[in-house]
Amino acid sequence: MQCPFCRHHDTRVLDSRAADDGTAIRRRRQCLECERRFTTVEQVTLAVVKRSGTTEPFSREKVISGVRKACQGRPVSDSDLARLGQQVEDTIRASGAAEVLSHEVGMATLPPLRELDEVAYLRFASVYRSFDSLADFEAEIALLRVEQQADGHADNPSRLTVPHPDRR
Repeated sequence: MQCPFCRHHDTRVLDSRAADDGTAIRRRRQCLECERRFTTVEQVTLAVVKRSGTTEPFSREKVISGVRKACQGRPVSDSDLARLGQQVEDTIRASGAAEVLSHEVGMATLPPLRELDEVAYLRFASVYRSFDSLADFEAEIALLRVEQQADGHADNPSRLTVPHPDRR
């Protein structure tokens, strides 16, 4: 590490601590030439490879922004969205990869969004998975209903009740 004061290349680490919820390391250093002290921060970068092949840093705010559109008009708070963004980031970082495909970010978004709000989940999934027809929506709703019954939510009428077209 180069000293920011005298540009000498030899420094020693006096102290290391985790910072930013463990996503960074703060190191207190001392130059062996001029003996001045300074702080460095080491941070693991996570890059997202987009469909076009370009790479950009992972942005939790970008995930939240995309989900916010799906949650428009739904009873979802900003703190709910912040938690969802953190869950997505934690899932991506847990993979251990320095680069992830944008598709993987979308896939990591779907499960926590489904837990948060099923209507917003259907909206997001319809765009993300490119639903082409009503049959795509019906298949996804049928899957949600099967999972609800397996989880014991079948008796809760407030969860994803869509009337059958023949029973209007």
